[in-house]
Amino acid sequence: MRLSRETSSEDEVSPRICPSSLDVDYKVVVGYALTPKKKKSFMQPKLEGLARNKGILFVAIDLSRPLADQGPFNVVLHKISGKEWFKIIEDYQRKHPEVAVVDPPDAIEHLHDRQSMLQDVADLNMHDCSATVGVPKQLVIREDSQSIPREVAEAGLCLPLVAKPLVVDGTSKSHELFLAYDQSSLVELEPPLVLQEFVNHGGILFKVYVIGDFVKVVRRFSLPNISRRELSKLTGVFPFPRVSSAASSAEDADLDPGVAELPPRPLLERLAKELRHRLGLQLFNIDLIREQVNRDMYFVIDINYFPGYGKLPGYEHMFTDFLLSASKSKEKTGTMGNKFKLCMQY
Repeated sequence: MRLSRETSSEDEVSPRICPSSLDVDYKVVVGYALTPKKKKSFMQPKLEGLARNKGILFVAIDLSRPLADQGPFNVVLHKISGKEWFKIIEDYQRKHPEVAVVDPPDAIEHLHDRQSMLQDVADLNMHDCSATVGVPKQLVIREDSQSIPREVAEAGLCLPLVAKPLVVDGTSKSHELFLAYDQSSLVELEPPLVLQEFVNHGGILFKVYVIGDFVKVVRRFSLPNISRRELSKLTGVFPFPRVSSAASSAEDADLDPGVAELPPRPLLERLAKELRHRLGLQLFNIDLIREQVNRDMYFVIDINYFPGYGKLPGYEHMFTDFLLSASKSKEKTGTMGNKFKLCMQY
């Protein structure tokens, strides 16, 4: 084992994989490029330990070095923003078709616009299922906040309205949500944004996690119902917190059975499969609500790429099985051996 002084962009030892006839037998080598925040939440010791037991080795990609000089990899897992990185990963995809890149940059880019992301849901034909899936009535405002009341009236949207930034770029600002109760207060909102009609849904949101073929749903607390009487008294625009945090989990709460009941499993599996196909993505979650009055009507209100799987119980087993499957689907005879050793350089 050769040793030299090299540090990665994350100030840690950067392993280089070298074909070898030694005893370390890894079926799959996964190169990962994640933000520090994502790495901390996702790369848990339990995940890495289970991966090793299944013959999967995680290797941090050094962003300060050419990607072509690293590896070889069976799978490249990434969540890094920016045109420069996307160009690097697209070039790598072209030159290494035998490697499973999760996920394609152009497909990820599709989820950075809330208008385009939900259009894929609106185009789905889910009416022959046990329930109907759609999107709330919505309107895109790209500029001129003074025109919002007029455009809302012309579009026939009903108050209250949920306001979300149009662009999803991973910043905290892109997740700032507001609830607008009256027409005159709409001018306080800052375009570009998406306005969605608020749907009473019993204060519970279903987060549907998708990892390839695996689908897992959990409950999260959300905004409570708003009655007509309450709406007549409320005015203004108010911020409200994200409901994706583990602290908002409703899994162990004492809920009314009618509210707590999970969506039908066949519906979730078909929805996930259809969106995987349309989006061209393997890793995402769907924020789903059930209409309070018509319990056979569900609405997708957001789709998030490579969400916080670390908050999902048992994600380690699903993710490692997914990586094995992704690698197997890309296997080509003679592209890579299964025997590797870590040649540490530092």
